[in-house]
Parts: sequence; C-alpha cells; structure tokens
Amino acid sequence: MKSNSFCVLLLLSFTVLFSQAKVENKTAAIERIVNRIQLPVIPAYTIKVTDFGAKGDSVTNCKSAFDKAMKACAKKNGGTIVVPKGVYTINGPIHFVSNVKLHLETGAKIRFGSNPKDYPLVLTSWEGTMLYNYSPLIYGNNVQNVAITGNGIIDGEGHNGWVKWKPLEEKDKLLSREMNHNNVPLKDRIFGKGHYLRPQLIQFLNSTTILIEDVKIEDSPFWCVHLLKSKSITLRGLKYDAQNYNNDGIDPEYSSDILIEKIQFNNGDDNVAIKAGRDDEGRDNASSPSENIVVRNCNFKGLHAVVIGSEMSAGVRNVYVDNCKAWGYLKRGIYIKTNSDRGGYVRDLSFSNITLGKVEDCIYMTANYHGEGSGKFPSKISDISISNISCESASNAAIIIEGFPEKKVENIVLDNITVKSAKNGMSLTHTQNVSVNEIVIGEKGGVPSSVK
Repeated sequence: MKSNSFCVLLLLSFTVLFSQAKVENKTAAIERIVNRIQLPVIPAYTIKVTDFGAKGDSVTNCKSAFDKAMKACAKKNGGTIVVPKGVYTINGPIHFVSNVKLHLETGAKIRFGSNPKDYPLVLTSWEGTMLYNYSPLIYGNNVQNVAITGNGIIDGEGHNGWVKWKPLEEKDKLLSREMNHNNVPLKDRIFGKGHYLRPQLIQFLNSTTILIEDVKIEDSPFWCVHLLKSKSITLRGLKYDAQNYNNDGIDPEYSSDILIEKIQFNNGDDNVAIKAGRDDEGRDNASSPSENIVVRNCNFKGLHAVVIGSEMSAGVRNVYVDNCKAWGYLKRGIYIKTNSDRGGYVRDLSFSNITLGKVEDCIYMTANYHGEGSGKFPSKISDISISNISCESASNAAIIIEGFPEKKVENIVLDNITVKSAKNGMSLTHTQNVSVNEIVIGEKGGVPSSVK
C-alpha cells in the first residue's frame, strides 16, 4: 500500500510539474515576442495640422493641410502632427512617411470622403491577393517608425458611398482570384476605375516599428486595420464601432512580431483575423508566414473573436491568445478555417483564459471551409492548445474539429473547457492525437441514479 501511495503521489507531482512547465513555456514565449517588438521613437519636432490651414468645422476639405504637414515632418526627418479638437473632413488619403506620429487630441475626429476619384491607385492586397487598387484611407508603404495615437476618432464614413459597392464586388473578387491562380504579373493587376473593391481604412505595407494606440475606429469601407508584410507592431487601447460589411478589426497578413492588447472590439465582422495570403500566391510566399503574434487582455464583440484564415497559404504559427473575454454576442469564439486550395499550415497556437457569452459555436476548426477547394492543396492544422475556456451557451456546437482523411488535424490539447449549454456537444472528424481533459458541456455529471 505504501508503495502504491508513493507511486500515486509521484505521478501527481509529475503532472503538476508538467502543467507548470507548460505554463512557464507559454509565458516565456509570449515575453520573448513582446520584448522583441520595438516602439517607434519619434523626433521632437511637433506641428499642428491647423497651422497648415486645416479647419475642424466638418465642412472644409483638409486634405491639402494634412499633406503639407506630412511634408513638413519629412523635411525634418520626422515629427508629430497634432490634430486638435474638431471634425476634419479629408477628401483623399493620408500617406505616411517614416518617423511620423499622427496624434488626435481628445475631441478630434478625422472623417474621410467617399469619392473614389480622390483615392489614387497604390500597391495593396485584397482578400489575400496583391494588386493595385484605390488607396487605403490611411496608408504607409515601406515606412519605419510610425504611430497613430490619441483619444480622437478615425471615421471612414463607409456608409456614405463605399457600402454601395458590396453587391457589385463579386466580379472583381473573382477576377483577383483568377489573377492569383494564373500568376498574372503584378503590374497587370490593375483595379480602380470601373472596379468595385473597397479600400481598407488603415494599412501599412512593407513597414516596421508601428504603434497604433488609443484611437477610436469607426465605419470603415472594408477592413479596419490591415498589417501587410510588416513587422514589429503594437496595437494597444483601441476602441471600435465599425459595423459595415467586412469591418474586421485587425488583419495581420504576412506579418510578424505583433502585440494586440487592451482592445475594445465592436465590429460587424471578425475582431482579429490572422491571414497569410491566398492559394498560389500565398504558397509562393511560404517564407513569409504570419507568426509571433500575441493577443491579450482584449474585449471581444462582433462576428468572430479570433480567426485564423481563411487566407493563410503562407502559413500561420506561434500565436498566443490569453486573458480575453466577450462583452456581447459572437457567432464563433475561436475559429480556424481553411480549405483544400489553400495549402500551408496552421500550427503552434495557444488559446487560454478566455470567457465567452452566447455564441453559435464556441470552438470551430475546419480544413473544409464552405466545402470549397479542388482537393489538391489541403492545409495542415496541428499543435494547438486550448485551455481554460468558459462559454455561457452555444446555439449550435460547443466544439467542432474537422480535417481531411489524408491530412488530419492532429496534436490538439483541449483542457478545462466549460460550455454551460449547447445544442450539440463535441464533433471530431479526421483527427488524431486529440487530448481531452476536464471538458464539461451542459450540466456537469454528478452521482449516477440508481436502478429502480
């Protein structure tokens, strides 16, 4: 008996130590990512946009004033552009240069016009395919050391004109995908006049050392913050009220070393959607996965909380989501989606300490998104830990994981997950090596009833 007791104690001690080691490894990995991310250091030169003729009267077109302020900073090798209290209409985009901070004081609002003629064509991406399209409303290409800060509002005025393009976009969306699949040269992927692909609100491309902090983001034409082929990024304290079509909150794509924290999401679409290119083009860029991303201390509200995909052909890895909660309805909490045209991989993800309210599905992983795909390029989903998750109710399912027979979802850990009520419990298809511990769906089992 003593020997057996000793073995039990030894096993328990080993289990505790192993659990502690996993927590320490996750914490250490998060800290390594966070410590590697650099914050921009902006030169002391400071100007007000009103010094260049901007008027916060909501009527005057302040495009020229913002352009002049940006040029003045460029001449000084950087500086801060202050936007005082007021409503500033800008008919056209703000294009960043390096070493500049745009600071919106309390009570300041920037709102953008919706005439496409005011937005020149620039190199960008649309749903995972690189092309030339109308400029995002705030745009930086190949810039370093830039910031957008303050307690003001950035309003994309998407409902004023851009929203009418949603039912017109299908032809151009399919055209962009054909260009992707047929390897059409980038110089020939020209959209713009006569096409209907809506621009993003904020996009940084091929850029490094970026800070976006505290501002409120409203009413984007398309995705709100798109981080494309960029690195060393901090997004902190943002507030959203963006309810238009495809108003994702934050979309990292081919990007790395990103901290997303203390965000108050309220979006008409995904809150965080991590992407890495679509199909042929994405697979050709396999050396540029989206990786080393930390999402923590955020409040979720929208369509889905955290999404991987569906455009992820270059791969997504080393993502950590921790200590977050929902403050409203979500269709899905954790959503990993790809199909058999994407290829690539999703691996080494950790979701922990997440509190959800009412959802359709709590956790959903699928390699068969919308049943789409030729079957030639199934993606590999593996090595994912999901722990300490609580959910009030799931109108459809608590947990769904589905892979393909020839490429199964594998090495999944589900630990300490509680869904208080769900229409359906757990469905695992084409999976292997799924570890399940302390899963409660519905009422927790008690003492079994006796036979009468």
